Amino acid sequence: MGKKPVVIGIAGGSGSGKTTVTKAIYEYFKGHSIMLLEQDYYYKDQSNLPFEQRLQTNYDHPLAFDNDLLIEHLQKLLNYESIEKPVYDYTIHTRSQEVIVEDPKDVIILEGILVLEDKRLRNLMDIKLYVDTDADLRIIRRMLRDINERERTLESVVDQYISVVRPMHNQFIEPTKRYADIIIPEGGQNHVAIDLMVTKIQTILEQNAIL
Repeated sequence: MGKKPVVIGIAGGSGSGKTTVTKAIYEYFKGHSIMLLEQDYYYKDQSNLPFEQRLQTNYDHPLAFDNDLLIEHLQKLLNYESIEKPVYDYTIHTRSQEVIVEDPKDVIILEGILVLEDKRLRNLMDIKLYVDTDADLRIIRRMLRDINERERTLESVVDQYISVVRPMHNQFIEPTKRYADIIIPEGGQNHVAIDLMVTKIQTILEQNAIL
């Protein structure tokens, strides 16, 4: 049997620290053959919809994602084939004409709020992580990010959190915790959990004769 890439799924709510966990693992293996595949790139193409309708997009709902394309791309990468990753343009709320060519790697980190929600995606993962952080920390982190980086007002961030982010988290994201092999409390601050993950990934890579 030939070697197969290792797929690590990392999920968690917005502001949970899953990106920090992802970066920590990625940095550790940076010298090796590793890639990051973000679910955020796979929002559905909405070019067939009028702009006013696109403005209503709920980006925290499972139906916002084109999981069929994501699964197709993941299967190609597992067969050591290159993919053309789509690029999403939030200014026009649909895909841009641009694509990013990604070459296959031995370790694939699949990161996103709902990567554990689709059973087909879960079945392609070797390790499933859920980054679990208290709601008050998540809203504070989201506020700081959206106000500082996205020039949003405090009122708009709070309104979006109450009307969309919180109910979607409770309905769709939080329940996927039960599919995780490992739950990491407090996200990127949990260095012990990250070290354990790194050791586990090394073991799998050695078993697959990749390292």
